[in-house]
Amino acid sequence: MTAVNRYRKLMKNIYLRLTRSGQVLTKPVLATVTGTTGSTPQKPGSLALFSDGNLLAGTVGGGIVENRVQAFANQCSRNGESIYVSFSLDNGIERKDEAICGGTISVLLDADPLFSLPLFRQIEQDLAAGIPGVLVTVVTILKVPHVNIRRHWITAASAPVLPDYLTDQAKKEVSALLSSPGSAKFHQPEAPAQDKAKSTLVFLEPLFPLPRLVIAGAGHIGKALSHLGKMLDFEVTVADSRSEYANALNLPDADHTLAGDIGKIMEDIKKDSDTYIVIMTHGHAGDAEVLRSCIRSGAGYIGMIGSRSKIAKMREEFISKKWATNEEWQRIYSPVGIDIGSKTVEEIAVSIAAQLVIVRSRKSDPQAGGLKT
Repeated sequence: MTAVNRYRKLMKNIYLRLTRSGQVLTKPVLATVTGTTGSTPQKPGSLALFSDGNLLAGTVGGGIVENRVQAFANQCSRNGESIYVSFSLDNGIERKDEAICGGTISVLLDADPLFSLPLFRQIEQDLAAGIPGVLVTVVTILKVPHVNIRRHWITAASAPVLPDYLTDQAKKEVSALLSSPGSAKFHQPEAPAQDKAKSTLVFLEPLFPLPRLVIAGAGHIGKALSHLGKMLDFEVTVADSRSEYANALNLPDADHTLAGDIGKIMEDIKKDSDTYIVIMTHGHAGDAEVLRSCIRSGAGYIGMIGSRSKIAKMREEFISKKWATNEEWQRIYSPVGIDIGSKTVEEIAVSIAAQLVIVRSRKSDPQAGGLKT
């Protein structure tokens, strides 16, 4: 089994980059989009890491916006001072050197993100253990645009005494985010953090373990899907009865590779609403064995590959042998994937990945589009 990498999207791309290689970076600068109005290329919570004048990871919008933020980052790198800036993207089309999105964007640039390295490592450790939390970033305005930045990591199990400059409103919001982290987003508390001078800003960023994608079958499609699943911010586990397939060398994108009795493996895997299971073993019997182990589980998604005739026969068997009710069978996405006219291995993997994204999006936003196919 490879190392556990369960982080929210930007957590694994940016904060993890700092925990793993921060000490060898030259004057890194961490940029965070903290607020936007109107149309902007990125939304609050977007991160970008700069070093040596170059963008290393993440994005705050690309194009002209990112070039402008990179110029600010270079300034921070040179003088070692953090800044908080806001600028308009509502310029005329004749201004070729400016953005014309029509909105405004605020960006926090941390000239010393390595100061928070111990905290980022604690976040890494907690998320790897499946513990969600809220990253509280406190920005004290010194002389505009210069600021001082301090961060605090709060979990349900470890709640340090919050600083005095956090209002009761901010404390309540932290508690609320910990109660339901899955639907929470990066934001600034409504109430000002310091009533008397309003010289302190507070930003709350909920971070939680990634949803788990479990692929039963390490064949060509399983391998391609593990790659896409990693790109789409799932924690990827691939299981197969064949050790020559289920290994880190063959599946470099998987967080976990499990080889052995696939029925037993699937029985032992934790299944909850954040578990997405795709069944594609190398035989009908293997598919049926895996499906039996999870059809009555609390998994948030179960999909199975196969022709319509195969699926019909398997359904008949499951219903007749009382391995599942008709209602339980209706939960299965099979044939798996959405219809994009896929023919190749990669196209089939894309069709499955698209369906996973639809289901995941509808969980966090019931109004999101997408239909079961």
